[in-house]
Amino acid sequence: MERPILYVAITNHGFGHATRTASVVATIQKLCPEVLIIMATTAPRWLLECYIEGDFIHRPRAFDLGVVQSDSLTMDKVATREKLLEIQKQQNSLIASEVNFLCQNRVNLILADIPFLAPLFGKAANIPCWMMSNFGWDLIYRDWGGEFIAIADWISECYSQCSRLFRLPFHESMDAFSNITDVGLTGGYPRYSAADIRATWGITAPQEKTILLTFGGLGLQQIPYNNLQHFPDWQFIVFDQSVPDLPNLVKISDRQYRPVDFMPICGRVVSKPGYGTFSEAAKLDIPLVTIPRDDFAEAAFLLEGIINHHQHQIITPTEFFQGSWYFLHQAPQAPKLSQPLAKDGNEAIAQAVVEYLRCL
Repeated sequence: MERPILYVAITNHGFGHATRTASVVATIQKLCPEVLIIMATTAPRWLLECYIEGDFIHRPRAFDLGVVQSDSLTMDKVATREKLLEIQKQQNSLIASEVNFLCQNRVNLILADIPFLAPLFGKAANIPCWMMSNFGWDLIYRDWGGEFIAIADWISECYSQCSRLFRLPFHESMDAFSNITDVGLTGGYPRYSAADIRATWGITAPQEKTILLTFGGLGLQQIPYNNLQHFPDWQFIVFDQSVPDLPNLVKISDRQYRPVDFMPICGRVVSKPGYGTFSEAAKLDIPLVTIPRDDFAEAAFLLEGIINHHQHQIITPTEFFQGSWYFLHQAPQAPKLSQPLAKDGNEAIAQAVVEYLRCL
C-alpha cells in the first residue's frame, strides 16, 4: 500500500502559524507514523524541527504574506497592499505550479493555516483542502477599510472553496467558510522537566518571580529593559538575542528550547496578543499579561478569549512602554466565565486527518 501524503501549507507571517500547525503535524505523526508530510512554508526548518520530531519534506514556498512588519507591533499597510496585489496578479501561475507539484507527488489531502490560495490549489488538483485557524486574513484586511475591502472580498471568495475548517478558540465568526468544526486549544507541550530547565539555565528565583517575556519571531525593539532594575530578585526569560546583558535577564540562545518549555516554571507570561503564546499558556494554566492592539482585528478576539477563560492582566501600552512595570506586583484577574476551554485541538484535528487518510 502507498504511503498517505499530507501537504501542509502555512501562512507566511511570523512564527505563530508555523508552530501551532507543526504541533498538530507532530500529533498526526504520532498517531500515524507512515504519513509522509510535506511542509510548504517559508518558516525555517529549525523552527519546524522544534515541534516535529519525525521526518518531513520542507518546501519553502510563500503564497501570502500576512502583514509586512518591522517588529511585532509595527505594520506597513502600504507595502502589505502592494504585495497582496502582486500575489493577485500572479495567482494563476502560483496555482498552476503548486497543482503540478501536488499531482506529481500524489498528495491525498491539504491542511492549511491559513493561506487563502490553498483552497484553490485543492480545487484545481481535485484534492480536499482542510484549514485550521482562529481568524482569516479577510478579517484583518477588511478592518483596514478603503482599498483593502476589494482585497478582503477576493480572499473571502478563496476561503469559500475550502472543504472543511477546524476553528480554533479565540476565534472570529469566519463567515466565508461553510463547513466549520470547533476544536480546542492547540500548541506544543513542554519537553523538559521544571528541574532540568532550572538547572540548565541557572534559574533560581521562585515561580512567582520568574517571568517569560515573549514577543514572537519578530521580537520587539522598544521593550524598556531598564525596568528590570526594579526587580533585582526576580528573573526574566527572553528569546531575543539583541537585548542588553542584565544580571536578572536570562537569554535563551539554544534553538532546541521553545517558550513553552519555560512556561511551567514561570509565574506569568508577558506577550503581545498572539494565538500561539495565548494558547500554550492557557493549556498550562500560566497567567498572561498582554497589551491591546487596535490595528490588528484578531487581537480583540484573543483578548476577549483570555478575559473570559484565563487568568490575565490587560495593561495599557503606556503602562508597558513608559511605566515602571508595577503591574507585576499586582495579582492577575480571574477569568469571567467558569467554563474552561477544551485543550484537545491537536488531537481532534490530527484524529480527523488520520481517519481520512486511512480510509483512502
